[in-house]
Amino acid sequence: MIHATVPSTTTTGQLISLDRILVVEPGRRAEAVCNVPGTLAIFDSHFPRFPVLPGVIILGSLAKLAALLLHESTQQEWRLAEAQSVRFRRFVQPGDVMELLVELTEHDVGQAVCKASASVDGKRVTTIGRLLLVNDLAGAT
Repeated sequence: MIHATVPSTTTTGQLISLDRILVVEPGRRAEAVCNVPGTLAIFDSHFPRFPVLPGVIILGSLAKLAALLLHESTQQEWRLAEAQSVRFRRFVQPGDVMELLVELTEHDVGQAVCKASASVDGKRVTTIGRLLLVNDLAGAT
């Protein structure tokens, strides 16, 4: 079992971290906890009267956990290339604690596929049927 804090920068420039890695089973799955601080600047504009964590930040957190899982399995760097079957079911708000789960479903040289979900208080807030990650070093031999 691995415990670490892994910062994740999203495309919006917001910093949100995987606050605690709960489980990493190389080649299988990973679980982490991500606190959603009310101090994120994005909440000033998204949305002032009803602050909601943007889906891209949730997606970025799940992709970061998937990359960590793959790194533990291969000792190589991975990046998100594609996300399919993404469903946002509930709002994530300041003060929530997201429980993240990523499961490896396919792995080949240079690419891997995971499924992922995020929950708050035991209720699913996001599911991703297919996260495609690529390893740019695989083609560099």
